[in-house]
This record gives sequence, structure tokens and C-alpha cells, in this order.
Amino acid sequence: MPDTTMNLAIPDRLAEGLALLGQAPNRALLTQGLHGIEKESLRVTPAGTLALTAHPAALGSALTHPLLTTDYSEALLEFITPADADVATSLEHLDTLHRFVYSAIGDELIWNQSMPCRLPSEAEIPIANFGISNIGRLKHVYRQGLAVRYGKTMQCIAGVHFNWSLHEDVWHVLREAEPANARLDSAQDFQSARYFALIRNFRRYSWLLMYLFGASPALDAGFVRGASHSLESIGDHTLYLPHATSLRMSDLGYHNASAQAALLPNYDDLDSYVASLARAVSQPYPAYEAIGTQRDGEWVQINTNVLQIENEFYSSIRPKRVARPGERALTALAGRGVQYVEIRCLDIDPFEPIGIAESTARFLDVFLLSCALDDSPRLSPAGLTESSGNFGRVSREGRSPGLNLQREGVPISLLEWGHELLDRMLPAAALLDSLRDDGAHRLTLEAQRAKLDDVSLTPSARALAALLASGQSFADFNLAQSRHIAEGFRARPLPAEERARFEAMAHESLDRQATIERDEVGDFDTFVAAYRAFTLNRFSN
Repeated sequence: MPDTTMNLAIPDRLAEGLALLGQAPNRALLTQGLHGIEKESLRVTPAGTLALTAHPAALGSALTHPLLTTDYSEALLEFITPADADVATSLEHLDTLHRFVYSAIGDELIWNQSMPCRLPSEAEIPIANFGISNIGRLKHVYRQGLAVRYGKTMQCIAGVHFNWSLHEDVWHVLREAEPANARLDSAQDFQSARYFALIRNFRRYSWLLMYLFGASPALDAGFVRGASHSLESIGDHTLYLPHATSLRMSDLGYHNASAQAALLPNYDDLDSYVASLARAVSQPYPAYEAIGTQRDGEWVQINTNVLQIENEFYSSIRPKRVARPGERALTALAGRGVQYVEIRCLDIDPFEPIGIAESTARFLDVFLLSCALDDSPRLSPAGLTESSGNFGRVSREGRSPGLNLQREGVPISLLEWGHELLDRMLPAAALLDSLRDDGAHRLTLEAQRAKLDDVSLTPSARALAALLASGQSFADFNLAQSRHIAEGFRARPLPAEERARFEAMAHESLDRQATIERDEVGDFDTFVAAYRAFTLNRFSN
């Protein structure tokens, strides 16, 4: 979806890729890519305050359970679906996980909003506890480091992460179609290169996702902790921006991280990206050096570098590779290439009980496939800054009438550009629909076009309108919404056999954690030293 076309014609690379994958021998490959969803949600009390209870034992071990864990806080649940070819199945898994969790958390609720509930003081927000093993303690210390670097309040923001990949044979087909002199040395390198092309296009166009799916235009006034801000007030307890789409993804959320503000990873290729993040996890940062790694003999951060670990870098999209036990994420990525991408900019949809609609997921399939197949020039530092500026502008004022963005240094209307992008995605939607023999992808494009034509249909506008109509504060309104959703889940308990399966999985995870702790060898200081001393080998296998 390059920006240089002056009409709605499909760029050659995208058209050729769709035509190639639409051929009879290749069509089935597009049905074999994988989807996975990770949804974060706070546990809250019946009164709508942060739950200060421990992660329920009935949910298993946060360290070893494959589907249910915690993110930053002990109260921040993370639901993880297995990877599946059909995103509808992933959504069914997410629904099932919610039903099981509601059977195990008593009268607590799952907060169905990205911006947090009423929070206690910073000191009282509980950091996730993963037990006494070295790896469990490392996870806890990493989160302690997030607290001293960014504060605990910011870490209570929640969202939906969407994992996406094409079947590896898709990349093989595309590589074989390349001129012989243009092919990269290996299939692995070609696959990684095309995922980075996807990432560059995603960075260019992900402002559109903020407009279409952003759903956090308001927040509880206590979130800002008395700091200066540019938000407007609704009563005494609610802050908002009238045209915001996603305060979560604005400079109020993760993008206000001081040391990360100057971090501009290189998305030219895998080696450049890995090198830029490797520098960040190895380069000391003066403000963090002043804190140190320990206070009164207790660890407070893993190291004093720009990033403690690579996962600390907050980005709207990440290249990923499943790591082996004990392997660092960068090592896996450097050694075996990109396996999938993780989309991290989706707000929880407060109108959907599981936080994401199937139509949203279908749109992401079309959007990501188009990004993957299209031309994708390299992003210069200026281009990356421009893309980040568009993303931030739409997050804070995306529903502002007549809003202009910047495209290669030239102003362009958000609405004009948005319609161009949707037009360019139509052939990808048509191909995906032909594989399903239905119109699901075309229909979701039409639904997104309607949001461009009528801003009141966007989730952020609907969320703000519902809040204002209720006459309630942000916290009280979303508590009522969360209670209503909870009633729906509790009215659909899992069948006894399925609940027993989840209970067995929880017990097994607790047993695995106990085994790790029992068989631990070596002290924690030595473990941290070894973890920090890693080196990257681009060609490991």
C-alpha cells in the first residue's frame, strides 16, 4: 500500500502476490496461517477497585500455565489462546477462558476497559509474583524495574495483542517467483525480510487502526496522580479528550517512557533490528544507573541499561520467534528468523465481552496480508518519526473534524487516506472471502468504511457517548459495564467435563512450578549474572 500512487490501482507487487496466491496450487496456503490472541484484563473488586488478592490458585501457576498468567500486576490477568488457523476458533478459546476464570475468582470482576479502574496508591499496587525459582524471581525483578522506571500506574493499562503469521510455504511460493538475482540467500532470510516489509508498512498505516478500533477516550482522574496534563474534565472524577481515539496508545500511556523516547529501532532488516535492540539492552542509561540494581540488598531492576530486556521495548508491533526454554527472545529471533508478528496497539473493545470482535480480527487479516505483500520502501529516521507522529495524532485527536496527517511530508486528509487504504485492500478481502466462500472480509471493510464516513460509529465515539449519556464517572460507568458482562459469563458456566479439563491443567501447572523450585540449582545472583552475559549469534540453530 505505497503512498505514491495517484489513483486507486493496486500496486504491482501487491497485485502480483495476490494473483500468485490465488492460483489453484497455492490457494489453500492462505487458510493455514496462524492466529493467537493475548488479552490483558485487571481483576477488580465488586466495588470496582483493584483486587489486592493473590492470583487465584484455582487458575494455576502464573509461571507455567500455558493459557492463563499475569502480566505486570498480580491483578492483571493475561488470557492466551492457542495458535489456530481460523481466528473464529481463537475467539472461541478466548470466550472459554473467560468462562473458566469466572468460575474461579469468586465475586471479583474482570475489568473490560483498557484504562484502569480506581487504583490504590503506587505502593499498594501488587507486582506479579511468580514464585521462588530463579526464573520466577527474574520475572518479578523485571517488573520491579518497570516500577522504578515508569511507575506502577502505567503498568496497569491493558490491551489486546494479536499474533499473526502466514504459512511458511506462502513465503516459499513468493520467493520462487522472485527473479533469481533478487532472491535472498535462504528461505529463512526471505521470510524475515518480508515480515520486516510488513512491519514497515504497518508502521506507516497503523494510525488507521487507532481510528477504527481505538476505544479509550477517557480515564479515571486518579490515573494522572496529580501530574500536569492537557485533558479535559467530566465532573470531578473523569478526564478525557473530546476527539481522542486511544489515550492508552497516546503519550499518556506507554509512549511516555523517558529512555525509550529516543530509541528508534532499525526496521530495514532483521540484522539491523536485532543490532539496535541489542545495543539498547547493553547500553547504560544514567538515570537508571543512579537507581542501581539493588536497594538494601534487594533487587529492584535486572540492570541499569536503556532496556532491562528486549521485551521492555514498547512497540505497536513486534517481530517474534518462539524461544526455546531458557533462550532470550533476541537470541531466538537472531538465530532462526521471524516466525510471526505481534500486534500490540489494540484497545480492549468495551462493547465485546471478550474484548475483541470477530469483524476486527477479520479486518486485521486483510490489513496484515496487504502490508505483507505490498511494496515497502525502507523507513528513514524522518519517515519513522512521521509515522509515529501520525499514530500519536490519531490517538489523541483522531475524530477531530478535517484532521490532516502527513504523508511523505505532504498534508493529507485522514478521511481521504483512509478511503484509499480500504480501496487498496479490497482485492485481498475478495481473495480471503473466496477461500471461505462467504463475504466476511468484504463486510468488515464496509463496516470500517462506514466509520470513516460517520465518526459516531467508531468505538471511541460510542464509548464516550455512552459514558456521557450515563451521567456517571468513568470508573462507575465501566464498573456497571463489567458487572453486566460478568453476569453473561456466569450465566454460561462451562460443561463439567471442560471445567475439569481446565482444573487439571491448573493443577499440572502448579506441580510444574513446584518441580522447578524443588530442583533449582544455583543462587539468584549467579542466575542474573548469566542472564545478563548473553551474546547474540546470528547463525545459531
